[in-house]
Amino acid sequence: MEEFMQCYEKIYPQLYRTAWLYLQNRQEAEDAVQDAVLTAYEKFYQLKDQEKFGPWMMQILANQCKRRMKRWFRKEEDIEEISQSQKRSLSKEEDFAMASAVRQVFWELEKEERLIVALSLFCGYTSEEIADILDKNHSTIRSKYRRALQKMRKKLEV
Repeated sequence: MEEFMQCYEKIYPQLYRTAWLYLQNRQEAEDAVQDAVLTAYEKFYQLKDQEKFGPWMMQILANQCKRRMKRWFRKEEDIEEISQSQKRSLSKEEDFAMASAVRQVFWELEKEERLIVALSLFCGYTSEEIADILDKNHSTIRSKYRRALQKMRKKLEV
């Protein structure tokens, strides 16, 4: 338990920031992090290399956020039940539409590309650090990162 807590304390801010970037909602982000931590704690014994705790945890969190987003898109809300704060956020439809489009394009990337982009943009890892985490050449990571961003840009321009 102590090992898990030491690893977790190092990356908590990154976990929360990543969840918030996906979900754009403080409570949902906190819940997603909590659920991801619980899942990781239960499966911590399966992690063979504790140096890879950060990316492993980020992948669990990304999956948790993806499940939450799928639930959102399945729900149908009664317009009369929308709170005042939600009404204000609905006035920012363009921002929401762009964020939604970026999320959708992000999830269309291949798994490895998503992981590289998330580790770089959301967690601030350099290509060399990502290369060490994924046990790949750093020039390969830079190429995949650049191609992933180009794919996203191309799909968003259409």
